[in-house]
Amino acid sequence: MISNQVKAHLALLSVNIIYGANYLIAKGLMPNKIEASALVFLRIGGAGLLFFLLKLFIKERVEKKDIGLLALCGFLGVGINQFFSMNGLSLTSPVDAAIIVTAMPIFTVIISYFLLKEPLTIQRILGISIGGSGAVLLIFLGNSGMGTGSLLGNIYIFINALAFSFYLVLVKPLMSKYKPVTVIIWTFLFGFIIIFPFCIQKLITSDFTPFTSFNWASLFYVILGPTFLAYLLNMFALQYVKPTVSSSYIYVQPAVAMILVTIISYLVADSQYKGDITIPKLLCCIFIFGGVYLISSGPLKWFKKPKS
Repeated sequence: MISNQVKAHLALLSVNIIYGANYLIAKGLMPNKIEASALVFLRIGGAGLLFFLLKLFIKERVEKKDIGLLALCGFLGVGINQFFSMNGLSLTSPVDAAIIVTAMPIFTVIISYFLLKEPLTIQRILGISIGGSGAVLLIFLGNSGMGTGSLLGNIYIFINALAFSFYLVLVKPLMSKYKPVTVIIWTFLFGFIIIFPFCIQKLITSDFTPFTSFNWASLFYVILGPTFLAYLLNMFALQYVKPTVSSSYIYVQPAVAMILVTIISYLVADSQYKGDITIPKLLCCIFIFGGVYLISSGPLKWFKKPKS
């Protein structure tokens, strides 16, 4: 019989494989098949409806004093996050997007220092410096003309990761006070209200007649996979493992994206992704991974104070 701990790790692995594949699948839809903002509308609206149906089985009221914080979490964690994630991905390389997002733990540590007054050790400061340098260099590599990377798209992905990092810090007290599904439905509601005026026109003018069965399957995947199913699996996993364990699985995302890009570049002679995996990008990836390792791991022996 499989233990809950093993199930939790399998769930986290599945979550990050889903996210990693989504960079390529969503990119395949944008912008030729559907405009990014229209996809944002369908993604938030579709997943929000599924969460609402799930909420029918969970009766829980929220206090009026928490509505403002829920609205802010919806603005950052759903509205800004999804809007800049999809619009950024539509402009840049799926590899660039997947790597930049792995810097999220670095942003979270910095935000926690200012908002929660969590201490910054020398090891964490070094990790922030190394990982942050890799993220900044990768963003500007989007302007090099190599592959499908884009400076503007990379900046959008950076904003997406930064907004979600703020969300992770701000939502923490809400998640300990209410059931996860209650928090999710409220944040998705506010997120939908926020993106509605910016995305509805793009959806209305979208033409779905050229959609093939593969395009519809991709759209179904984007709504059901990384937006609804991944969130549920992550909630299940967090019941049995620490958040630090959960965040360590973020490394799976660029690995999956790179593998898929490599396979497509090998199978398709004129693939647009042929120049997306380069030595400079891999070096930036190593910098970010190294920085995240330093800030998320326990004190390494050369950073420990000697015993008197």
